Amino acid sequence: MSQPIQPWFSRTFNFPYPTELLPNLMSRLRGTPARLEEVLRDRPAPQLTAKPNAKWSAQEHAGHLLDLESLWLARLDDFFNAAQLTRADLTNRTTDDANYNARRITDILSAFRAARVRLLIHADQLDLPSVTRTLTHPRLNAPMRTIDHLYFVAEHDDHHLAQIEQLVG
Repeated sequence: MSQPIQPWFSRTFNFPYPTELLPNLMSRLRGTPARLEEVLRDRPAPQLTAKPNAKWSAQEHAGHLLDLESLWLARLDDFFNAAQLTRADLTNRTTDDANYNARRITDILSAFRAARVRLLIHADQLDLPSVTRTLTHPRLNAPMRTIDHLYFVAEHDDHHLAQIEQLVG
C-alpha cells in the first residue's frame, strides 16, 4: 500500500543532533547519488517523464535535487562567513524552467553526483567554529547549525527519493 508523502513545506524540524553524528550524516549524504541511480536506472523514458496529476515527473524530481545542490553549497559557505543563510526560491522556478524531461536521465544523474561530491568536499573542510555556528533558516525561522543544515539536506533528498519511488513503482 502506498502511503501519501507529507508535503515538504508542511514539515517541521527539530535539530537535536550532536556534532559527533556528522560522520554518519556525511555517509548518508554520500549515498544519495547511488540511491537515486538505483531507483532510476534502466527505467523506460515514458515512465521517468510521466507527470501524473500535472505534478513533477520522476526525472524532474531528480533534476530538482540537482538544482538544490547550489543552494546547499551556498548555505554551507554561509556558515563560514555570512550573517544569515541564503534564501531558497520557494517557487522552484529553476526546476520548472529547466525542461528536465527533455534531457537524458544519465546526464542528470551524472551532474547530480558531481555536484554532491563538491558539497561533500566542502563539508569535509568544516572546522569546529563553523560546525557549531548558528544561523537562522529563512523559511523555518529557526536556528540551524551546520550539522542541522546537512540533516535538512538529507531529509530533502529522502523526501524526493520517496516521491520518485512512488512514481516509478
